[in-house]
Amino acid sequence: MDVTIPYRGSKGPLHLLVDSTGIKVEGEWHRRKHGASKRRVWRKIHIGIDEETLEIRAVEVTSGNAGDAPMLPELLKQIGLDRQIATVTADGAYDTRACHDAIADRGAAEIIPPRRNARPWKRDSAGARARNEILRASKHLGRALWRNWSGSHRRSRVETKTNCVKLLGQRLMSRDFDRL
Repeated sequence: MDVTIPYRGSKGPLHLLVDSTGIKVEGEWHRRKHGASKRRVWRKIHIGIDEETLEIRAVEVTSGNAGDAPMLPELLKQIGLDRQIATVTADGAYDTRACHDAIADRGAAEIIPPRRNARPWKRDSAGARARNEILRASKHLGRALWRNWSGSHRRSRVETKTNCVKLLGQRLMSRDFDRL
């Protein structure tokens, strides 16, 4: 089911904040009939919000075993090519070649902290070059100073938004994917 999310929009280029969260799925009939089950089923909600307006601009619901990083290109596809993306800010789970390349393809700057054991990548793509620059800056400045300098701390806004989404309902009441 395709859902169009209305938004007011912000002035200037979009600063996208990306995160994901898990929500427990519970079958209503099964719970009433047999009580709470010991086996839990989870779904993941991946969202991208506009930093300025805090409106959700892209959303994907996946099974609980789907990773965060493979969904970033899908989130970026939901934002029209006519809309310029200035930056994409995400946590270290998105520090993959596919994510950096997808962001570079949209002409955006990435603010993704490198993993603790990160090594430079071969410079064969724009995403790899940008990621190597982030790695070099974070090693030169130190992780804490790099986070303040780059604006990585703005990621907390999307984490607050995912918490708001979870407050709407701690559980989904259907296991059928189309009914979620």
